[in-house]
Amino acid sequence: MFIGEIAALATAVCWSLTAMFFSYSGRIAGSAVVNRSRLLFAFLFLTITHLVLQGTVFPFGAEPFRWFWLAISSILGLVLGDTFLFKAYVLIGPRLSMLLMSTVPIIGAMFGWLLFGETFSPLEMAAVVLTVSGVAWVVTEKQQGLTAVQHKNYKLGLFFGLLGAFGQVANLVTARYGLVGDFPAISATMIRILVAVIIMWGIAILRRQVRHTFRQWRNREAFPAMVAGSFFGPFLGIWLSLVAIQFTRLGIAATLMALPPILLIPVEFFVYKKPVSPRGIAGTIVAFIGVSLIFLPQG
Repeated sequence: MFIGEIAALATAVCWSLTAMFFSYSGRIAGSAVVNRSRLLFAFLFLTITHLVLQGTVFPFGAEPFRWFWLAISSILGLVLGDTFLFKAYVLIGPRLSMLLMSTVPIIGAMFGWLLFGETFSPLEMAAVVLTVSGVAWVVTEKQQGLTAVQHKNYKLGLFFGLLGAFGQVANLVTARYGLVGDFPAISATMIRILVAVIIMWGIAILRRQVRHTFRQWRNREAFPAMVAGSFFGPFLGIWLSLVAIQFTRLGIAATLMALPPILLIPVEFFVYKKPVSPRGIAGTIVAFIGVSLIFLPQG
């Protein structure tokens, strides 16, 4: 029971960790370097895992229609959406970037209703509203003392974060078409990552940025963070997100996967020594009440 919901919660944990690692490494090595590097590292992790779980290094027998939908999902989510999100990480940080991703459940629920005929009980609708409201309330506290340049970067970061959110919704919707018939989520993840690797590294070759990328791997601060972020994000996190949308409704999965801003509060407090406001604590309680409602029996 609740396989999809548990996978979505685990995805939120993974994305919280990857937001931290990629925000840190992106400030050192640049968001473009981190973006293309994490795809290559994730593909290596997936190759080993796919061999262990499925007996082959790659899902060579996947049907053409799956390749089509998963390739579209990869382009919209991993190439375009994540490129914008990585820029937001660098400009406004992981927690505020994740705020803008909290709009995903609202958009996701709308597409789930329009495309898949998904419906919500009153209790589930209350859960979605509470969770999203709690997340949004926590991370929309005003930022004080910004310079003119910081204010410009702040607005640009918000714009990039919103574009990242739309990319995530498009990614979930199109990936679902490619997962029909109980297609293994690990296989779908490999196809999506491979498409993104080809596109992102192809662009790097055309722009002559491959050597620069490899040079950044020598950075002893950025490289471990890139590898760790690759494990928790495009490897484990994306795999779990596909399990989530395969076993539960799109709107519910997207709601639970929107929790990273809440999960990042204790990280900011204990790691970055940033105080947590009463508003942050209250919003956390509201969000987790919403999450708990999703797991109650539906009458």
